This record gives sequence, C-alpha cells and structure tokens, in this order.
Amino acid sequence: MTDVNGNHLAKVRIKDLLLRAYIGIKEEEINNQQDVLINVALTYDATEAVNKNEISAALNYRTITKQIIHHVDGNRFALLERLTREVLTIVMEHEAVQWAEVEIDKPHALRYAESVSVCLQAHR
Repeated sequence: MTDVNGNHLAKVRIKDLLLRAYIGIKEEEINNQQDVLINVALTYDATEAVNKNEISAALNYRTITKQIIHHVDGNRFALLERLTREVLTIVMEHEAVQWAEVEIDKPHALRYAESVSVCLQAHR
C-alpha cells in the first residue's frame, strides 16, 4: 500500500440529525414542537489521528453531536437563523475545528415546499 505523507485535513459530516424544537413566531409554532433537520460539515487537522490511530488523537464528533442535541432538542427558538448560529457556535467552540458549515432545515415551513433551510459558515 502506498503511504500518503503530509497533513491530513479531515472533513467530517454529521448528516440528517433529526431533532424536535419549538421554532417560529406563530402561535401554532410556539405551542407545538416541530422537526428540524441538522447537517454539519467541519474540517480539522487529522494528521495526529491518522498517524497514531488512537481515539484520543481524533476530534470527538460524538461529543459535538451530543452538545447539539442537548442544546436544540425540546428548546425554543424564534428564528431559524438564530438556531443555526447557535449550533455553529457549539461546533466552533472545539479548538481543533478549523472551518464549519451548519445547515438547518425546517420541513414543511412553507406551503408547497419540502423545507426551508438556513446555512451559515465560520472559520478560524
């Protein structure tokens, strides 16, 4: 097998994290939980993880996912934009993360549309 040397910038994707939250400004939205679909993409330098092959050297994306679940599930948000920014902040709080993009869908938010989503990015 050919060895690949150099830095290993890993792109991690957390796909289709389905949670429920109170999101919106109409009375029906304030009083009833709705589905939100969260997608996260992030990059980090995985060189140490690749070389050591040990979990302690890798970014713990399970921890990130648990933090997102704890923050979002069952909580209240007026705007999708605010929720997206808060989730992006959770991801970027991890020092190893160099770049992140969070997209959150609110299914059936508009008549005739599958969903509405907001996408935000941040980098160091």
